[in-house]
Amino acid sequence: MALPSALLPLRHPLFRMLWTANVVVSLGVWMQNTGAGWLMTSLDPDPLVVSMVQAATILPIFLLALPAGAIADIIDRRLFILCTQAWMLVAASVLAILTYTDHMTSWGLLALTFSIGIGTAMNAPAWGSVMAESVPRHDLAQAIALNGVGFNLARAIGPALAGFLVLLAGPSFAFALNAISYLAIVAVLLSWHRRHRASKLPREHFMSAMRVGVRFVRFTPVMRAAMIRSAAFYGPASAPWALLPLIVHDELHLGAGTFGALLGLMGAGGVTSGLVLPQIRARLSRGNTVLASMLSSGAGMALLAIAPHWSFAAVAMVLFGVGWVAASSVIQSAAQLSAPPWVRARALAIYQLASNGAMVAGTFFWGWLGRVIGLSHVMMVATAAFFLCCLLARRFSLDTENDSRPAGAAAAPAPPTPEAVAPELVSVVEEARTRVLEWQKYTIAEPDRETFLTVMAEVRDARGRAGAVNWHLYEDVAHPEGWIEIWSVETWTDHLREAMRTSETDRAALARAQALHIGDPIQPARYLAVHPHRLPAPPHPPARPWHAPHALASPPPPPLPSNP
Repeated sequence: MALPSALLPLRHPLFRMLWTANVVVSLGVWMQNTGAGWLMTSLDPDPLVVSMVQAATILPIFLLALPAGAIADIIDRRLFILCTQAWMLVAASVLAILTYTDHMTSWGLLALTFSIGIGTAMNAPAWGSVMAESVPRHDLAQAIALNGVGFNLARAIGPALAGFLVLLAGPSFAFALNAISYLAIVAVLLSWHRRHRASKLPREHFMSAMRVGVRFVRFTPVMRAAMIRSAAFYGPASAPWALLPLIVHDELHLGAGTFGALLGLMGAGGVTSGLVLPQIRARLSRGNTVLASMLSSGAGMALLAIAPHWSFAAVAMVLFGVGWVAASSVIQSAAQLSAPPWVRARALAIYQLASNGAMVAGTFFWGWLGRVIGLSHVMMVATAAFFLCCLLARRFSLDTENDSRPAGAAAAPAPPTPEAVAPELVSVVEEARTRVLEWQKYTIAEPDRETFLTVMAEVRDARGRAGAVNWHLYEDVAHPEGWIEIWSVETWTDHLREAMRTSETDRAALARAQALHIGDPIQPARYLAVHPHRLPAPPHPPARPWHAPHALASPPPPPLPSNP
């Protein structure tokens, strides 16, 4: 029987196993989050302190996303994920034990929630890259949406289950089940024999890998747009996450069961959204899909702000969940599709840095503002800010991709090849840790001048995505047809990686620039920066004798002439 279009990625066995394990872990995470939020209302009901539970979950992602992405792109991702799961298993176990023995305090709860958040932050970029490996590219967008479905399926069940468990056996039981859930991913990863793509080049250095990731995002328009759109969405939309426990407790005067049920309804809305997302994407562009999703979430926030009864809050959370999953799935899929495998974990980490940074800032801000003006008023302010931010972010388009060439199109010609390294310098360049300067000269006819400048703007971005530290285009003032393109990379190894890092789209841009050149074939050149230790020391002036200071005194007067 054919699978519905929303479930097509599940036909891939590896994705199916990883997805199932992720649902189990997400179920545990939602039980832990629900239990922690409700426990804090008993330990310290201050709005700012309660909102800090959400902040402690997200803040580590803001702090550690980029280092985690760099590590995930450098080392074996499977082993790295196993280590992060072990860390979260230990932290969740300690949280369960201290809560069960009544030794938990508000600051202890925040510290252990922060520790679990550290594991989540280190795990997220590697996990996103591994999930992308488990499906072909044409299934990636729906695989991301299906991950959202699984996450929200867990959110639909987890909070309601946690609310029941908190009433039945206290928060410690929910925390213990969260600790056990991490074993699901450990079991799947231990059974997966991932193919490691060996490279003849040495591994990237940690700091250099982070800088290369930042440069890739800087020169990729879709990545920049995804970060801006996600920040505009998650910042204001963090208000319901931060304040829902207090809204249920103080405004609706209900208990943990209602809190869990409302989160569950939000998850149900998210599941529904993920299942119908293929049909929505078939009719709307990415940008319009995100706009419609934001309108749904904004309507939910507005209704939650004025809800006089739990039934109104229930409808509000369904609307909020529908928009949340659809918007986050589409924006994240745009970011993932624009990032090639060699930099995907770093690119996703930087994307998560923007989205979770906005959530952290929003959580603290809405918690503080709730203390000042009250819960219902702060939700109205958050709703107004939400619509304003979404309106301003519309100008950043998600509808272009740094994709591979269209099906059936011819591959772009290879860029010109520079001269081989001189035999006497082979050992020097292999051991060098200094920058490499590269340049290409172009001769461009006067009618092609404007076209050339337009193409070179694309070339600049292509060089930046491949790791260029800086890039310049110079015009010959004596010969207007003469141009020289100069760029540099951090090391010789980074120079050798440029070909691997250049996508088919980027090669096409380089080929268009090359096609405008007239005259002799382009001959690129490479120059290696000379390390200071290779330069001879400057000669030192001769040392002065010990009485040298006297030489600075005025010379003695000449002798007086003798008397005749």
